[in-house]
Amino acid sequence: MTIDWVGLDADDTLWHSEGVFQDTQAWFCDVLEPFCDPDANLVARLDAVERRNIPLLGYGVKAFTLSMVEAAVEVTAGRVPATVLAELVERGKQMLQHPVDLLDGVADVVRELAGRYQLAVITKGDLVHQEHKLQRSGLLEHVQVVEIVNEKDEATYRHILGRNRIPVERFVMVGNALRSDVLPVLAIGGRAVHIPYALTWAHEHVDHPGDVATLATIRDLPDWLRSQV
Repeated sequence: MTIDWVGLDADDTLWHSEGVFQDTQAWFCDVLEPFCDPDANLVARLDAVERRNIPLLGYGVKAFTLSMVEAAVEVTAGRVPATVLAELVERGKQMLQHPVDLLDGVADVVRELAGRYQLAVITKGDLVHQEHKLQRSGLLEHVQVVEIVNEKDEATYRHILGRNRIPVERFVMVGNALRSDVLPVLAIGGRAVHIPYALTWAHEHVDHPGDVATLATIRDLPDWLRSQV
């Protein structure tokens, strides 16, 4: 059936995000190294704390910052100085103020799609931070629905579509993460498009059976949508 609604992921689909986290992770390792055992795997330890905290803290910069502080205390057995913990908090604040850097082609494509479809931004993360990023992006005027959620699974998509009276067969989701943006929507009978990003958070890696519609860039999205009948 004809597509009426296009759902768009935000981080690493509309604007760059993961690179900021990976840069901060590398900085975290450099800062903590003097206080750790030589064989400490700081990347793995931070990742483990992040995964453990997701059910309680969710996603986003604030959750990541708290996980950095917790991991720093754990990996140093409490030896980390308060001044270093203050540096971690300050780095988190800097991440929250990082400029919104749109991916190439996003502004033009979103403007074009808005003339043909209803648009919904569906993204995970911290409510306040994601709202601020969307406002600063210049894209908000083209969007009819904004959903900032704790998780993007089958139940979440069913709830979003039902609440907004969007027929699943007339909806397509577009995003860089197979686990969050593509597979759950396909599972409930919708359509989805994968636009891979150069960097992917380890938590989003997933094996999947079968073929998934994949585009090299968001610039290819309008033509793909026109091809769907």
